[in-house]
Amino acid sequence: MACLGLARATAPTLPVPYTTLLHVRVPMRDNVRLDTNIFHPVGGGRLPTILVRTPYGKGGDLPAGYQSFINHGYAVVMQDVRGRYASGGVFDALNQEGPDGYDTLNWIAAQLWSDGQIGMIGGSYLGIAQWRVALLNNPHLKAIFPVVSGSDEYLDRYYSPGGALKLGHRLLWLSDNLTAPGAAKPKFSDYINHLPLRTIDRAATRQTLGFYQTILNHPAYDSFWKGQSVLENIGQVRVPVFSVGGWYDNFVESDLDAFAALHKLHGRLDDKHRIMIGPWAHNMSTPFLGVNYGDDSSSPIRSYQIEWFDHWLKGAPEEARPFSPETWHAVRAEVDEAPVHIFVMGVNRWRDEPAWPLARARSTPFYLSSDGEANTLTGDGVLQPKPERANTPSQFLSDQFAYDPRNPVPTNGGAVCCDPKIFPWGPMDQRPVEKRKDVLVYSSAPLKQDLEVTGPIRVVLYASTSARDTDFTAKLVDVFPNGEARNLTDGILRIRYRQGLDKPELAQPGEVYPLTIDAGVTSNVFLAGHSIRLEISSSNFPRFDRNPNTGRSFADETTLKKAQQVVYHSRQYPSHILLPVIPAAEPASEKAARRHAPELTSASAARYGAKRSSVVEAKPLPIPAR
Repeated sequence: MACLGLARATAPTLPVPYTTLLHVRVPMRDNVRLDTNIFHPVGGGRLPTILVRTPYGKGGDLPAGYQSFINHGYAVVMQDVRGRYASGGVFDALNQEGPDGYDTLNWIAAQLWSDGQIGMIGGSYLGIAQWRVALLNNPHLKAIFPVVSGSDEYLDRYYSPGGALKLGHRLLWLSDNLTAPGAAKPKFSDYINHLPLRTIDRAATRQTLGFYQTILNHPAYDSFWKGQSVLENIGQVRVPVFSVGGWYDNFVESDLDAFAALHKLHGRLDDKHRIMIGPWAHNMSTPFLGVNYGDDSSSPIRSYQIEWFDHWLKGAPEEARPFSPETWHAVRAEVDEAPVHIFVMGVNRWRDEPAWPLARARSTPFYLSSDGEANTLTGDGVLQPKPERANTPSQFLSDQFAYDPRNPVPTNGGAVCCDPKIFPWGPMDQRPVEKRKDVLVYSSAPLKQDLEVTGPIRVVLYASTSARDTDFTAKLVDVFPNGEARNLTDGILRIRYRQGLDKPELAQPGEVYPLTIDAGVTSNVFLAGHSIRLEISSSNFPRFDRNPNTGRSFADETTLKKAQQVVYHSRQYPSHILLPVIPAAEPASEKAARRHAPELTSASAARYGAKRSSVVEAKPLPIPAR
């Protein structure tokens, strides 16, 4: 794996001894006390600090692997967040982490063992806790390192970019972490089918959860969610961010959106942000069953963290540079810069890029075609580079299926969370799903040469339904010569949100609508001999909740109705998938893009295909300017 270009840290041979202070009660602004453990090297004087704030229990000793920070001259602070484990107060995931994190930073900076320079680490919830406080620009927070965290509560933890509830992910987390004390945890299968959604929190946790009820009361992306979003408010973030994600993690698209927004806002002269995306799910140390991306697919995250914080917490101040900003930029321009570090599946190699998404990607359509029988793997669905011919008989210009929410298409891997033993994740063979009549399957001919697809995947469907509201799903699949159909990424659109997540509008039965499905992001080379496959259906359960097809409010609905779905693929209605194809060789005309600053776009536009910044292949990631 290519290194980041950071100054490689060398750990001492013997562990450095440290002092331990357990159960220190740190006061918040409202006098609630948060239980905190402190570890710092013996006789180290005033030191920079690594802060970890967790809802999962900080334990009673320095966690395994954190000795490295002690060895490199850092104090380590572990804290239970409000309302969890030994900390006081009532847990409120939507509102507490910014203010509580800010107050904790101030408290650390005032301690005799602290030099006031603080960095934060952690994954998932621990990562979003970093983003929350980063928005507030506490002067003591110098850098953060969020892992598999995402940047938008609506799009990451609760709903999808197409408006469907992330049911299995959210309920499994609630059940694992918030089941009422003394109550037996219910089985996944016991609560996942529960209706109405209004009381599903009781089925999963044995208690009513106030914040979950709030979530149900805001199914659209309204002002409530925009106020909660890090992505929508990304311009407030001033600290350097090194984020890490996985192609099969639920939050990867949001991780990339946040990086892209920061990179565009600050430009290359202030190029202080980094991102790494590997072939991982939510837990990068958990291997995928039957899938191996090679010995190089792991990553020494702890080493990168130490190097990152050595630079931002211990490095020379910006004003100490021997060059003016213009001279500094010119010096750095002599070396390829690569703040983006991605693993390209298929060829199983790491590669470095100066920005995300890749400007050299060519948005390439593959059109749906069939003789009207694309249902199942044995149907006649085809993906082809050109739309249907004008003289194709009209009866062959569409495919139909019945969607029954009582018998939804089951989730089979993908970017789900948070326990693969209960809710399997990652790449899996999709052929069992493709046997269903309510799954349309469109496959390309075997490729004659390798084809790289890296970037956001979008599917444009022209479709009609018999319902006032329903869903359409899309899944991109890599088909191997032996027939294995390995999922890459997927998405869903709730048709009432076809005009936007903040503009719900019911459908007119039988009317043909153009629908754009955000099918996530990926980086994969479809090797020669492989085929590209697109699955279309109306459910992916329990990754997403079932659309009952009634058009009424989801939270209190108990009625489930069938819907008749039609997908069109004519000259008039050219349904297609848009793939960001990477040219095999960089055109000479684009080499000049190496030194061009990226275009600016709003953070909220990043998810929906706005213009993208320039990018070229580059050498390993260097340390950014402080």
